[in-house]
Formats: sequence, C-alpha cells, structure tokens
Amino acid sequence: MNKQLTAADAVAQLRDGMTIGFGGWGPRRKPMAIVREILRSPVKDLTVVAYGGPEVGMLCAAGKVKKLVFGFATLDAIPLEPYYRKAREAGELELMELDEGMFQWGLRAAGMRLPFLPTRCGLATDVTRLNPQLKTVQSPYADGEVLVAMPALNLDVAFLHVNVADRLGNCLVTGPDPYFDHLFARAAEQCFVSCERLEERLELSAEMARFNTFERYLVKGVVHAPLGAHPTLCAPDYGWDMKHLKGYVASSQAENGWQDYVQTYIAGGEQDYQAQNGGADSMGALPLPVF
Repeated sequence: MNKQLTAADAVAQLRDGMTIGFGGWGPRRKPMAIVREILRSPVKDLTVVAYGGPEVGMLCAAGKVKKLVFGFATLDAIPLEPYYRKAREAGELELMELDEGMFQWGLRAAGMRLPFLPTRCGLATDVTRLNPQLKTVQSPYADGEVLVAMPALNLDVAFLHVNVADRLGNCLVTGPDPYFDHLFARAAEQCFVSCERLEERLELSAEMARFNTFERYLVKGVVHAPLGAHPTLCAPDYGWDMKHLKGYVASSQAENGWQDYVQTYIAGGEQDYQAQNGGADSMGALPLPVF
C-alpha cells in the first residue's frame, strides 16, 4: 500500500505519444518538479491537456508537445505564456482551444466513462468553427434543443500537486481553491501526485475531510516534492515567484534563452534548482499575491 516513489520513477511511466493532464490553474499549484523531470527525460510527441501555465510553455519550448488541449495558457499577472506563444505563432502545435466550461465538461465525461457530455457552451462561437471535430447532438425530448457534444478528455496520465499527502495516496488541498484537480484524477488511467508534505497515514477529522477532494484509489503514486510547485504559487504554503517568472519570460526573447534557462534551472536537478532560486527558506517565504 506504500505508493511513494520519486519524480523520476513517475516520469519513467510515460511513453512517447501519451495524453498527459496537468492539474492546477495558470501559475497556481502546478506540479512543476514533475514537469522539470519530464524536461530532463527523452519523452516526446505528447498531447498536453491543461488549464495552462508555465508547464505548457516549458514543454513547448523543449519540443515535447505535439498537441495542446487547453482553455488558456497564462502566467496571470503576465497575461500570455511566452513560449506557448512562440510555438503557436510558429505553427508548431496541433491545437484544441476550448471554452473553460467545455474543457471542464470534457474532463467530467472522461471521469464518468462517457463518450461526451452535452453543453450549450461553444454554440454560435468560433470554438466550433476552429474545432471542426466537435459535433452537435439534438435532444431526444420534446424540446429538441441542439447542443454541443463535448468529447471526453481521456488522459493516459495526470500529474497533480497537493499540499499534503500520505503514502497510501490520501491527499489534502488546503488552499482556497482546489481548481479541477479531482476531475483530472478521475479522467486519467494513472494519476501521480506530488506533495509539499508527506505523512505516513492521514487521519482526517470532519473539519479536514473537505480538503480531501478525490479518493486514494485514484492515485497511482505519491512524490514527496517540497516546493514542487515553484515558481507557481502553492497557497497557503508560498506564493508565486514573480522575479523568476519575469526572468523566464525575458529568456523567451533572448538568443539561446531557452537553452540558458535549461542549463541554469533544469539540468542540475531539484537541489540545484532550489539553490539557483535562493534556497528553500527563501522560496518557502514567498508572499501570496493579493487580488
């Protein structure tokens, strides 16, 4: 029942051409330690499914993304993810850009093992024009309404980052917003979770149980990765690293910028990554953004 493994063990489960989902939302609670491990791996030709943040841009910059299924790709305070933008403008990606609600519906359909779910989202918009693979269905009831049939977003693997987990796969998301991580977990054949804190066995009180948003049977493996969401925020533990994100954005405009970023922050492993960002104490003290 001990599901603990390393990030390298989890990434070793990937194969070229897989469909991979990433939890979190923009620059919020992304499984970045696992993303960095994917960047160190040879895996390629991935279909990436995400409410996108820097994981999308980094994987695009590394040439690992064949197709992107997404609602957006943003660094939030920095509106457009720069390496995603470069890849899209260069015509390097097959794209399925969706309304955020349609994206959620696709994950729900996959989690319920349905081929699609009907929705009004996308009707009379360019979403259907730009995604001709989307079909419509007519209600079989008296109303006869025509709806978009949002196809299931079936995932081979999902990667999530949580605040606390135990070795059995129980997870707690203690920040103010769990986003749609539970849907990613249900939509995937295998789900791997990285965590800030790892315990032997969680004992949940009635008060804490609300932070457990998906069942442990959905979790294939648990990776202990303190500060593993950096440079994205992981509320309430630490905020995003805007200095790092600004440097990342600047690298996209520099000659050999991506190669330099990889050499500085990726190639040396996680311990070196933390040292390059001022050390664990500094990273863990990053203030949460105020909106």
